[in-house]
Amino acid sequence: MWMLHSATMLPAFLLLFFMGTSSRFSEAMSRDEKNKLRNQVLEMFDHAYQNYMDHAYPADELMPLTCRGRVRGLEPSRGDVDDALGKFSLTLIDTLDTLALLNKTAEFEEAVRRVVTDVRLDNDIVVSVFETNIRVLGGLLGGHSMAVMLKESGRMVWYQDELLHMAKDLGLRLLPAFNTSSGLPYPRVNLRFGVRGPETRTGTETDTCTACAGTIILEFAALSRFTGDPTFEAHARRALDFLWEKRQRNSNLVGTTINIHSGEWVRRDSGVGAGIDSYYEYLMKAYILLGDEQFLQRFNTHYASIMKYISQPPLLLDVHIHKPLLPARTWMDSLLAFFPGLQVLKGDIRPAIETHEMLYQVTKKHNFLPEAFTTDFRVHWAQHPLRPEFAESTYFLYKATRDPYYLEVGRTILENLNRFARVPCGFAAMKDVRTGSHEDRMDSFFLAEMFKYLFLLFAEEEDLPFNVEDYIFTTEAHLLPLSLSTASNSQAPTLVNNMAGEELDDSNFEWTCPNTRLLFPDPAFPRNLREPIRSAVDKSCPRPTTHREPGMGHPPLRAQDFMANNPEHLELLRRMGVSLIHLKDGRVQLVQHATQAVSAVAAEDGMRFMQEMMELSSQQQKEQLPPRAVQIVSHPFFGRVVLTAGPAQFGMDLYKSSSGVRGFVTVAEPYNGCSVLSNGEIVAGRIALLQRGQCMFAEKARHIQKAGAIGGIVIDDNEGSSSDTAPLFQMAGDGRNTDDVTLPLLFLFYKEGNILLEALKEYREVEVLLSDKARDRGTVGAEEEDCSTEEKDHTSPASSEPVDQSQVTTQEQTTDDSVVGQESVQPAEGLGSYDPVDVGEEPAVDGDYSSQSVDSLMADWQEDLEAFKQMEKDEL
Repeated sequence: MWMLHSATMLPAFLLLFFMGTSSRFSEAMSRDEKNKLRNQVLEMFDHAYQNYMDHAYPADELMPLTCRGRVRGLEPSRGDVDDALGKFSLTLIDTLDTLALLNKTAEFEEAVRRVVTDVRLDNDIVVSVFETNIRVLGGLLGGHSMAVMLKESGRMVWYQDELLHMAKDLGLRLLPAFNTSSGLPYPRVNLRFGVRGPETRTGTETDTCTACAGTIILEFAALSRFTGDPTFEAHARRALDFLWEKRQRNSNLVGTTINIHSGEWVRRDSGVGAGIDSYYEYLMKAYILLGDEQFLQRFNTHYASIMKYISQPPLLLDVHIHKPLLPARTWMDSLLAFFPGLQVLKGDIRPAIETHEMLYQVTKKHNFLPEAFTTDFRVHWAQHPLRPEFAESTYFLYKATRDPYYLEVGRTILENLNRFARVPCGFAAMKDVRTGSHEDRMDSFFLAEMFKYLFLLFAEEEDLPFNVEDYIFTTEAHLLPLSLSTASNSQAPTLVNNMAGEELDDSNFEWTCPNTRLLFPDPAFPRNLREPIRSAVDKSCPRPTTHREPGMGHPPLRAQDFMANNPEHLELLRRMGVSLIHLKDGRVQLVQHATQAVSAVAAEDGMRFMQEMMELSSQQQKEQLPPRAVQIVSHPFFGRVVLTAGPAQFGMDLYKSSSGVRGFVTVAEPYNGCSVLSNGEIVAGRIALLQRGQCMFAEKARHIQKAGAIGGIVIDDNEGSSSDTAPLFQMAGDGRNTDDVTLPLLFLFYKEGNILLEALKEYREVEVLLSDKARDRGTVGAEEEDCSTEEKDHTSPASSEPVDQSQVTTQEQTTDDSVVGQESVQPAEGLGSYDPVDVGEEPAVDGDYSSQSVDSLMADWQEDLEAFKQMEKDEL
């Protein structure tokens, strides 16, 4: 074992740690094969980067489906996700040191010139302090580090620290956020006006996530040591000190959300994923970069509690900080995939192998890590925004073990990105890993992190332009030189010893790093750790649940029988004190006022009806009709563009079709499809495009079916609507028997429909595949099987967006199309008011809900909503 006595030994420590295993195990993959995969990484990076430069720059991000830049304010708001966008060419700055690492010196130099010349940091725009710090400030500092390295080698001799000057300017613009009594920063700041003034449109927030406040130290300390200005490091240390003081002293855990003024925990659930993740990462890495042993002491204290309460190998489950033996939820989020990599830095290899293997098996089942997945490895939130954390941990485990297994994991990541995420204008985030549908999104971290870790995984030492062991990776994978640990910080204020007066258990603090040759003398040992985990995940495919009728009484009107356009049903509702409110989009909301019922018995019936409706709505979200896919398979798309589509509650069930329905599209005339088609001879044998509105969906389906169409796609007439921002729609019938409709009918929002219409306008002949999920481009139409498709009806949630479980569905039954959709609507005033409830077709009710009260259901749903909102505030 190597003893670590001082910070000055850190560069050597890291080198010994990573190179400590025998290289003989890498012989399973030939050098030629590794070189081939390395070159594939470079080609994929070029595809993503060049499309950003050609179609998006100087915008912050590329929209790869529509081949244009995402400019904040010009696209529909995505909520907190857009706080990363500051009109400062985010993707270019985030990618700077990736260009240098990938030996793209000419492109790096050109990118630096563009940043220096074109980027403005004084924009009147409110941005996330956390995201701006890790992506923009970190990107500028990483770019500066690379420029200095190249200048010292005789290239870029013109460089005069321009990026560092911009970094200091940005740091000063972020500093006003730290002007709080606690030292914790406001979550948002106006780049031009700061906080707390009316023109800033910020400064009123009270809460921030632990990671948001605790992921500052690397960038701010590097800025201080590069510039000699101690202010930045002092503020970052003060925030970390406050978080440490506010830890729960019995469990030594921190919560997810904290009040920045009082220091009270707003959310007391604790894990290693969204909302907390990089706080732990920065404690460890701050010790490595700065050589301050106090950071390691704190990390070790937290880590011991994580392994005691949160780690349940191979799972990492959230707990309550005051009751750490009590689980806080039964699902995990994808951001925790970084943790095995952090455990490698810690030297705790065994649990790193186990958790990573669990994540890999989930990845193999769903092609990507879902944004959240349950403890039995089913989809909880179906998105995957091309997150790099799993690739990060794969790289670190390979460096630590030299097990060629991790090279094969990297190959899987590459293949899945190319098969499912690659589109003509870059790589598109997955809207739903179950269907393979896309989101018009390519976040900057995809270029900043994914290709960096994959290149390092497959590169040989001679492929690298510098020794990466001389640098530390930030949470955004920016490269900061370890030489900063010896940089003069004499101007920095003396750090208050918050540990003073506390009894420290020496067993918490490990000052050694392991020699992995001793850990793994047998090359089969890591495989033996992985095998039982693979078996456990393989056996966990979802099984059908037993359906039964609701057990909460039998009111005169059953929820599954209710139709909003039936006068008799409406009269029964009135007698039970239940009123029906028509929303602006045509859907309806049910609200009960017990005092308006005709009798106490009727009021009780109304309560039972509403409870049934809540159960019915919950089950429809969990089990009925998951999203479908419209995949453009003709030239030049060849299956690369997949659009999220809403299903219909009638017609052909694409889930039961092994091959889907494939055909060329044509626009129906009339476009609304509400009368006999005048171009029936053209529609025959094709998939008809229809506009929403003016009649029921089933009526549209009957008209195109009569004309001989093999399928239909209804496009929303609400300009600007998008599956990026709106919850999924399910098309309902018209209250009559719809068994006569035998073709498939799918629904596209305006934005996705416009992509299809523009393709038809440009290429005239456009062929699509309507299916339950996207097919492999090499074998479009061939059946694919995996755990997520075998029993998709039992995968939660049903929406392609991560959907709050407290949002329940409504059904429109008007003279326009009837739609079952998910909508968050405030309940009306009055006693016994409820959110909108589904009034759709017959439900499949899960018996698990019979023993739960409506209050407990609502509490569970609300917890999921808060958790998802917090994920967006972290790195969603």
